[in-house]
Amino acid sequence: MDAKARAAQHFASVEQDLRALRTWMYEHPEVAFEERETSRHLAEFLAARGFTVEYPAYGLETAFAARAGAAGPEVVVCAELDALPAVGHACGHNLISTCAIGAGLALAPLAEEMGFRVTVLGTPAEEKIGGKVDLINAGAFSGAAASMMVHPATEDTADPPILAVNHLVVEFHGKTSHAAASPWEGRNALDAFVLAYDSISALRQHMYPTDKVHGIITHGGDAPNIIPHYTRSEWYVRAATKARLDEFMARVVACFRAAADATGCTVEINPVGHEYQDLISNPVLTELYDANSRALGRPLVRGSERDPAAGGSTDMGNVSHVVPAIHPFLDLHCAPATNHQVEFADATLTPEGDRVLRDGALAMAWTVLDLALSDRWGELGKVG
Repeated sequence: MDAKARAAQHFASVEQDLRALRTWMYEHPEVAFEERETSRHLAEFLAARGFTVEYPAYGLETAFAARAGAAGPEVVVCAELDALPAVGHACGHNLISTCAIGAGLALAPLAEEMGFRVTVLGTPAEEKIGGKVDLINAGAFSGAAASMMVHPATEDTADPPILAVNHLVVEFHGKTSHAAASPWEGRNALDAFVLAYDSISALRQHMYPTDKVHGIITHGGDAPNIIPHYTRSEWYVRAATKARLDEFMARVVACFRAAADATGCTVEINPVGHEYQDLISNPVLTELYDANSRALGRPLVRGSERDPAAGGSTDMGNVSHVVPAIHPFLDLHCAPATNHQVEFADATLTPEGDRVLRDGALAMAWTVLDLALSDRWGELGKVG
């Protein structure tokens, strides 16, 4: 039996357990850096199946590293852990994790024989803050030859366009006053927010198609008869590359500062977590993954065939700037439901979710085997 057939056999032996694990994650969603039960459960799952598990790992309470293989090039397969507020695993991290674990379990019995190492890395806080950046800084990827993960979506794409992003908290500070008796004594921080929001809306006609900015207000005042002295809002600012993000950020920040000046308020603009970089899909890994996905009956389109303005963001982009990486999208076939909707979370538990689990895990495992069988490690090149 060839190596890929053996990997498929190893995966099949744990497939039902992986489906159950996916469902368990769906039923136990935990948000960024609060994935305590999730990380412990996944780490124990891997330890029980023969992996050497470091948990917690790299100074992060909810990260883990599960390792197999004694020597040779290391492949880091990322298992994202966190859910979204209110809508749970509506970005499919329950499938991302189980695909990563499935790939690891398919590869582990072959690693020593074929001369490579595999690490399933539990990565917290992708939806907010950027746990992978903390893991990069702590050295989790420093010895890796490659890194990969897959992401459920509403399309099949080998190398999707992924945007750089900054997460911001913007606070306007004004002065309270009686809204009827002496409004002239106040400085309206809610007016400052509204003016900034309108200014950013006016800026949209001058944005590149890949520029994006969206925000919510989290505190708008205390009572209708009190001039609001304080407002707080959260914003995401995105662009196709870091260079463009820096340029675009300057224009967005100017909207906040101008609104403060116009209303007699002051403004604080603070980053939340890390800046996420755009994704560099390694061409060799993309080629191999694409071929293996097609062999599994899942043909993929290329990112060049997609509208680049439809991209989101991920801290896997930062990983791709320090180690050769891929981040394919796998279609759950649940449209019109899409990522970040409750219906998308529900779709992870369907037969299409089962198929994404199998296709994602095996295509990643087979891609690693192709690197090992043909000794193509040297073709991956270096980044960063």
